[in-house]
Formats: sequence, structure tokens, C-alpha cells
Amino acid sequence: MKYLFILISFFSSFLYSQFNRNTDSVVYYDQQANSSLKENKYSQAQLFTEKSILFCQTNHKIENQADQTFKLGKIYYNQKKYDEALINFNKSVDLLKDKPLSITKALALHYIGITNTERGKHNLAQTYFDKSKSVFKQLNIVDSSQALTLQKGIALKTNHEYDLAISTFKKITELPDSKNTLKTKTDAYYQLGLIESHLKRNDSAIHYLEKALALTTKSNDLNQKATILLAISKYYKNHQDYDRAYTYLDEHYQLKNYIYKLKNSKSDFDDFKKFKTKEVINSAIQKEKKDLEDKKTYKYSKLISILAIALISILSLLSLSLYKNNIIRNQNNMLLREKNNELIIAKNKAEKASKARSEFLSTVSHELRTPLNAINGITHLLIEDNPKKSQKKYLESLKFSGNYLTTFINEILEINKIDSNKLETENISFNLKELLINIQSSLKELATANKNYFNLDIDKSIPDNLIGDPTKLSQIIMNLINNALKFTANGRVNVIVKLHSLEDEAATVYFEIVDTGIGIPEDKLQTVFESFSQGSIEVNRKYGGTGLGLTIVKKLTEMLGGEINLKSEVGKGSTFTFKLKFQIDNEPLAIKEETKLYNDYELKDKNILLIEDNRINQMITRKMLENKGITCEVIDNGEDAIELLKIKRFDMILMDVHLPGINGTTATKYIREFDKITPIIALTAISLDENREMLLSFGMNDVITKPFVPDEFYSIIAKCFNVSA
Repeated sequence: MKYLFILISFFSSFLYSQFNRNTDSVVYYDQQANSSLKENKYSQAQLFTEKSILFCQTNHKIENQADQTFKLGKIYYNQKKYDEALINFNKSVDLLKDKPLSITKALALHYIGITNTERGKHNLAQTYFDKSKSVFKQLNIVDSSQALTLQKGIALKTNHEYDLAISTFKKITELPDSKNTLKTKTDAYYQLGLIESHLKRNDSAIHYLEKALALTTKSNDLNQKATILLAISKYYKNHQDYDRAYTYLDEHYQLKNYIYKLKNSKSDFDDFKKFKTKEVINSAIQKEKKDLEDKKTYKYSKLISILAIALISILSLLSLSLYKNNIIRNQNNMLLREKNNELIIAKNKAEKASKARSEFLSTVSHELRTPLNAINGITHLLIEDNPKKSQKKYLESLKFSGNYLTTFINEILEINKIDSNKLETENISFNLKELLINIQSSLKELATANKNYFNLDIDKSIPDNLIGDPTKLSQIIMNLINNALKFTANGRVNVIVKLHSLEDEAATVYFEIVDTGIGIPEDKLQTVFESFSQGSIEVNRKYGGTGLGLTIVKKLTEMLGGEINLKSEVGKGSTFTFKLKFQIDNEPLAIKEETKLYNDYELKDKNILLIEDNRINQMITRKMLENKGITCEVIDNGEDAIELLKIKRFDMILMDVHLPGINGTTATKYIREFDKITPIIALTAISLDENREMLLSFGMNDVITKPFVPDEFYSIIAKCFNVSA
């Protein structure tokens, strides 16, 4: 009986053990109520408890009726319905007045005290606390007084009665240390720390929190320790001591991760025991299933092998094209050096070669998107088809490779657009500080993975709203920070943004990205900004990457009127700096509404016409649509699609831009002559000469780029359905 009060949080299970085992209806209703409470379905829990009370009343089970009435009071209390809670707590006490003293009566008196505390009636509450304490004492439950006092203090704190709460918690902290009081004293110090922190009494707050943390080393309560570490981290964060805040937060996450692993290991052990039992009983069935799984595994393995070979072939083709391109560029450079006396002719040849390079890479990038869409699409469908764990690992690797190649192709296309002067800058109003904070948040995971301290220092004198190109500025900063975090481990990455000068309605802002990473050799400082160049072959093998990031940074910085500078020393880190000039916007920024994610029910039962000539893309697109409950009809040319749409209506049209015969843009123009309502979405591997605005000008509602990103694919379709509705 001495440690009984520790189990108050599981009071429903305790009551169950007190019931007569033959009262099946009480047991049933109690189990149903407990199940509903676990899912926070208070109405159902209340209904089952009331049925249990009625059953006890009908069968004259007074003690069981008192237990269930107390339970109903707790349900009301947890919903903060204090009047209904008090009625049931008092009723439970009345039912037990002629019965021997019991735990239920002691707890009901205690909860009457807590409820009156919530209502601000402290004198009345103290009376019931004293009565409860007396009953526990008569029942010889000594340790209950500490937990009751702790609950009383928490109720006072919740009701903002901080002085009373502090004195209540201090009574607990004055108790001598023992195994039975350790957890309660730790909670009391923790609650005192929270109150003192709320009241801005900083020295007292950190004193109590550190006392609580020290006690956890004795109790070895990992969950309690994790909670206290998080509170200390928040305290230092609020006082801008970010180093300590990060240290405690890191320890908190490590501890939570350790707890999670302990739970998983126990779960895995339980699953293993169940599996072994089932294996003994159903050995014959398992053998048959294994044979079927082996056949399925063989099919999956064969398909994965085909996809892997296809991906390797694409990478080899791209590598060969890039190698040939570099040879052409080197030959052109040698020709320019040898033909100084024929400068004009050499210049024309160089421009022609550059144009050929851009068109060649643009064509390769565009043509690779179609097979890459097949690889990414089939991989996505296989992952959604619930593969085995061993197969899922290979599919995830294939998905990563496909996404890597997609990013590579996009970077090549981005550089070609810049070189071909097809990339335009925009001038819109944006909040620089908000932009930088969002970039920092998006890269925190990479900083944590490499155990780096990632700091953002923004000059408060920088105007809030500037006019410029936030998209290209984000590309520059994210590329530089990503490089700094990737090439730094157990170090520091600082992003410093200062106001360099302010004149008229223009502000010049200075950007500096500093890391303590591996650094760049002096002989490589000039070449790192060239395409496909990195510090060394060893660096490329160890850290990966295409060597296009800094090329894009240099070109975009120059487009925005700045110049990127680099200082670096091997083993000590690198520093990138640049300055950009912005106009100041004195008007407040318009609030942008957040884009809502799609819901499956928005797509279900829709009828879509897919106009696509590639068989593999037909299969992938149809399957992705059917997975969301969409009916899909396929036509492989624009002429037949136009004739069909004259006699049949669809909810949406997915139009491939490059079709045999008339292309997708021409087909869209014809369709818009007799149908201006049905949404038409372009499907395209956007090339150097294509852009979104050009495609929309033909009457298309939106554009989906190949290879498809599933979430973007479904979101754009759902958005067009909502607009047309």
C-alpha cells in the first residue's frame, strides 16, 4: 500500500482491480470508457461511464457505483467542466459515507480540493485537502501526501496563484532525499523554475531548474530529465545565450532519441516473440508464402536492375557529352591564344562555339527528362506498392539517384539560360530579414547532421522592405551556405549581413558567409567558380556535388550588379563576400495567403483526358492518376484529341507539349476556339527556348514539368480543379 499513489495516473486500471470479477457489464463499460479516453473521445467515455453507473445502481453495487461516479467526475474535470465535476465528486463521497475508508474516497476529496482551487476558492479547497490527507493517513498511505501536495501546487500555478503555488512546492523541496521522494522533489523544483522564469526572476529560475536536473541523475528518470533539459534550453534561448541553449537542446534531442531507440528495441523484441509463435503454428503456410515472396522478389529485382542499368546509361551519356563539351571549349581557348592577330574572327568562332555548347546541353537536358520521368515515375509507383523492406532500400537509393540527376540537369539548364541571356531579373518588394531567417530554418537539418554551429547575424539598421529579386538572392545565399555546411564538420558557419551604405532611397547591403571547414588551396581559388570544378578529385569523391553551385552563384551575383569575393586557407575555412544594391520600399508588404495542400477527395471520381505520345509516360501518368481515384482516357496525338473533345467533355486535359503532327500548343489553340472552360495543363520537359509564360499564352491554365514530382503533380491538378469549380 505504501507505493500505491504512484499509480494514480493509471487510476482506471486500479479501479478495475478492485471490482468484483463477476460483474462483466462493469468491466465491459470500464474497458470501453478507457479506450475512448486514450483517443480523447470524451463524449463516448462519458456515455460508457454513465451506463456503468446505471448498471451498478440497478444491481446495488454501491462501492462500484462510487468508483464509476468518481471516474465520471474526472472526465468532466479534464474537460474543465468544473460544476459537473464537483457534483460527481461529492456524490462519490456521499455513496461511501457509510462504507469503510477507501482510496476512492481519499481521491474524491482531493479532487474536490483541486477543483475548488481552479475556481479560486482556496479556503474551501484547503479544507478538502486536509480531509483527503487524513483519509490517506488512516489508510497508512504515507507517500501520497507528497504527490497530493504537488498536484495542489500545479492547480494553483494553472490558476495563476503563483505565491501560493511557490509555497506549496517549497514544502515538497524541504523533504529529506529518499528513493520515494526523489521524483516528486524533482517535479517541485522544475515547477518552481517555470514559475520563476515566468515572473522574470532569472537567477531563481535557473537555480531551481539546475537543482531539478541534478536530482534526475539520482532517479535516472530519462523522460523527466529530457523535459528539464528542454526547459533550460528555452531559458538560455530567451536570454540570447545561444551557445548554452544549443548545448542543452542537443542533449535533450540525444536523450529523446535514446528513449525512442529503447522503446523500439522493446517493440522489436515483442514482435519477434509473436513472430516465432506464429511461425511454429503456421510453418506450412509460411513456406508457401515464402515461395510466392521469392517469385515477387525476383520480379522486383529484375525490374530494379533494368532501371539501374538505364540510369547508369543516362549518366554515362551525360558524362560523355560533358567531356566532349570540355574538349571543344579547351580547343577554342587554345585557338584564341594562337590567333591573337585574328581577334575578330576568333571572337566570332568562340561565340558560335558557346552557342553550340548551350544548344547542345539544352537539347541533352531536355531529351533526358523523358526517360528520367519514366525512371522517377516507376520508382514512385513501386514505392507506393508496399515493397519488402529489402526492396524499399534499393528503391529509395534509385529515387535518390533520379532526384540527384534531375537537380544536375536543372543546374545545367540554369547556367545555359544565364549564358544565353534568357534569364530575366525581377524587381519586387520583399522582407530581407524574413527571407534570411527562412533560409536558416531550411538548412538547420544539414547543420545538425554535420554537428555545426550555424549562426545568422542580421544588422537591425537594414530597412525591412527592399525592392529586388528575392528568388535569385535566395539561390546565391542557399548555395553558399549549403557549401559551407557540407564542407564543415564539428565547426561554425556564420552568415553576417550588414548595412554598407544608405543614400537617397537605396541601400547597399554587405553579405559575408564564413566557415571553419576544409578550406580551398590557393591554386584552386580562381577555378572553383568554373563549371564542373571543385577543390580536388579527393574532395569531389568525399563530399560529392557537380561543381555547378559556385558557377551559378558567380553568374547570378553579376546579374544583380555585384561581385563575389573569396578568401580561403586550407584547414582553416573559407569566407565568401559580396555587396548588392537595393531600392527601399516604404510601403508595407501585402500579406500572402498560404498555399493549401491538396486533399485526395478533391481528385476522386474526376475524369481526365491525357494527350501523350510516349508509351511509358502514358502508363506512368495513368497509374499516378488512378492511384487517386481518377478516371483517365489516353490519346497519343493532337488531331484525334481535338475531334474527341468536340463530342465529349472531361473535367481536365493533360496536354504534352511535344506531340507528333500538331504540337500541344497548337492543339490547345484549336480547343480554346470551342471550349474555354475545361482546364488544360501542359506537360513538358522545359527546354532553353520554353518558359511558363509562353505556354500559358496559348490558353493553358498551368504547367507541370517533367520529370514529375508527385506532390507538385497532384497539387497543381487539385488547384486547377478548385479554380474551375
